[in-house]
Amino acid sequence: MTGDTSALQLVLTGDPGLYAIVWLSLLVSLSAVACAAVIGVPLGALIALTRFPGREAIIVVLNALMGLPPVVAGLAIYLLLSRSGPLGSWGLLFTPAAMIIAQTVLVTPIIAALTRQTVEDLWLEYRDELAALDVGPIGRIATLIWDARFSLVTALLAGFGRAAAEVGAIMVVGGNINNFTRTMTTSIALETSKGDLPLAIGLGIILIMIIVMINALAWTARRAGERYAG
Repeated sequence: MTGDTSALQLVLTGDPGLYAIVWLSLLVSLSAVACAAVIGVPLGALIALTRFPGREAIIVVLNALMGLPPVVAGLAIYLLLSRSGPLGSWGLLFTPAAMIIAQTVLVTPIIAALTRQTVEDLWLEYRDELAALDVGPIGRIATLIWDARFSLVTALLAGFGRAAAEVGAIMVVGGNINNFTRTMTTSIALETSKGDLPLAIGLGIILIMIIVMINALAWTARRAGERYAG
């Protein structure tokens, strides 16, 4: 009970250490989702509207990558960014930038796969109209992405939920360095192992609140899309 009370005090009094961790977590996750959206949305739409040899295999791989184990992604990024790796000269290992890269790798397949399915469904619905208007490939992609914007917001929120709750990859490439690369999830794991339950519980409360807000926003986006379609 004392731990719960102390955790609430940390949250309600705006403990600087706790909210610094929260801010870094949000910065890393939001940056990763933005990067993943720039890559994943056009890629998913392109796959949806293009027919080429090996397309089905690419779709299978893309869907499989949605379940990519975080520690495997973290290991791959670690090998790339380590001193002996091909990108070691960049000096990004054990920095927030490396964490953003790792989360982008994890989130991009989710956004791309969901975008591909959404745009492909819309293409089947509007194919005749777009063909009659003689809309080119780029115009088709832009039109369908815009029409699917509410569903794509849900895809982005799903990606953010994956990024915000991720611990394995960012632990590997970030190093969980205090006041530099320590996020909510890595802090919860560390503080629980140390027995500092108030901080772990406080961060857990905030993380749950964020996840609930994400789901509320996703539900709102779906409802808005249904009203727009209706």
